Amino acid sequence: MRATFFSEKTSSRRQLMKKTVKLGLALAAGTNPVVAGAKRLEKKTLSFYHTHTRQSLGVTYFHHGMYDPVALGQINHYLRDFRTGEVHTIDRRLLDVLWDIQQDMGYKGTFEVISGFRSPVTNKKLRQNSSGVAKRSLHMEGRAIDIRFSEAPTRYVQQCAIAMQCGGVGYYPKSDFVHIDTGRFRTW
Repeated sequence: MRATFFSEKTSSRRQLMKKTVKLGLALAAGTNPVVAGAKRLEKKTLSFYHTHTRQSLGVTYFHHGMYDPVALGQINHYLRDFRTGEVHTIDRRLLDVLWDIQQDMGYKGTFEVISGFRSPVTNKKLRQNSSGVAKRSLHMEGRAIDIRFSEAPTRYVQQCAIAMQCGGVGYYPKSDFVHIDTGRFRTW
């Protein structure tokens, strides 16, 4: 079983070792590592389960070197503000961060969504009831998501996201979820 906690230094070293081993194996097999890497990126698939709507979505949003506009539309609708029904474009970088987290953890699992896009009206209402809701939340721009991952402890998801340094990472152990966004790198 994988360790639940690891340091950023250990994660970086581990990633470097994985890449070095993959490069060595590709060269030893006479394979062009650039082409081999491109084949690995032919498809990006994510699976979601929304904890409030109880709906599931499994979708390949990137294939053959391109984002799939139909799949992105499905994701936008799926991650809508479930309180108002308002749909907003979800930042592709956010989807890529989720995919990278899934790949880095080496798991096939489902992202359990607590919150995706939030309309300004919803954000204002939530803010009135909680000090943990930002006035200028990136949820209102489709650039943030609150999640768990079905196949890994939430703390592990948090540590993985921090090691990637791709945006904001908030950890809420009492509510058992991680906030991930595509803003500047910061943690809380």
